[in-house]
Amino acid sequence: MAVAAKRDDRMSVAGYQTWVEAKPEEERWELLDGRPVLMSPTSGRHQRIVMNLGKRLDDLAERKGCSALPGLAVLSAAMDDFAPIPDIVVQCGPLPLDGYTRDPLLVAEVLSPSTMSIDRGRKADFFKSVASLQSFLIVYQDEMRVEAWRRETGWSKEVLARDATIDLPELGGTLAVSDVYARVVF
Repeated sequence: MAVAAKRDDRMSVAGYQTWVEAKPEEERWELLDGRPVLMSPTSGRHQRIVMNLGKRLDDLAERKGCSALPGLAVLSAAMDDFAPIPDIVVQCGPLPLDGYTRDPLLVAEVLSPSTMSIDRGRKADFFKSVASLQSFLIVYQDEMRVEAWRRETGWSKEVLARDATIDLPELGGTLAVSDVYARVVF
């Protein structure tokens, strides 16, 4: 009896880039485990936190000749079936022309209830594979809590709350957790 071989229908980054070009500009897609995933609209609280992060990280990044940008997809030479779009990406050098960065310095992801498990799981694993990445922040939106992941000899995690300060040596400064949550009511 013949057994049908399972077909691997996962997309590579190159295939995804071609595929997503044909999608309407108002649709935001990311590639996760070789599958395109449509990103749903986010809450006002989520957006407020993203704006706070973007503003404060961009102020720090500018002093280093870098930029904090929303909506860039991150690529890694180590994983050809992932192109996630974190909420904020800090990168140095010229701005990317194609919406993709291959050399981010820092990324920040604000958790949404529907994506929390993948953000803290597969995406976190992916971010650890990006050679240029020095830090990534996982920011909760239902409480004042930030997980700061930092590349040292390996990756270490620090959980920070309301009165804490996030040390960002790659940007030559710090970020108060309270500033991340400015104008957010719990």
